[in-house]
Amino acid sequence: MGFFDSLKQMGKDVSTKLSNEVTKFKNKDFLNAVIAGCALVAASDGNVSPEEKRKMFGFINNSDELKVFDNADVIESFNKITSKFEFDYEIGKAEALKIVAKLKGNPDAAKLMVRVCCVIGASDGNFDNDEKQTVRTICRELGLDASEFDL
Repeated sequence: MGFFDSLKQMGKDVSTKLSNEVTKFKNKDFLNAVIAGCALVAASDGNVSPEEKRKMFGFINNSDELKVFDNADVIESFNKITSKFEFDYEIGKAEALKIVAKLKGNPDAAKLMVRVCCVIGASDGNFDNDEKQTVRTICRELGLDASEFDL
């Protein structure tokens, strides 16, 4: 590879890295809301199942907007949120809803996050009433109509 080819490649690498950083910056609130919403739903029945975790990570890793985030950071954020539920469910719920509420002004992102939460709730084969009620609470927090999601 010649000198100019190296410069071009270096420019592409820098451009890709900058693009990823911009994507991360723009989507950090969405990522955190997805993690918090999923943690809320997963914790609502008293048990965060491996299926619920896998579904959430699968969504993040398959999302063009979110796959730029490091899995270790996602795991750390999820564990931080769920540890608050373990300490005190109501404190965890309040903290998670505060994070979710950051999507209130973005209805498209809010609706997508709620859909992901519904999938997480159903991932263990049983989208139970506690999980559905939690998604309804998320909808109220975001100013969304829960009936739009068959809740």
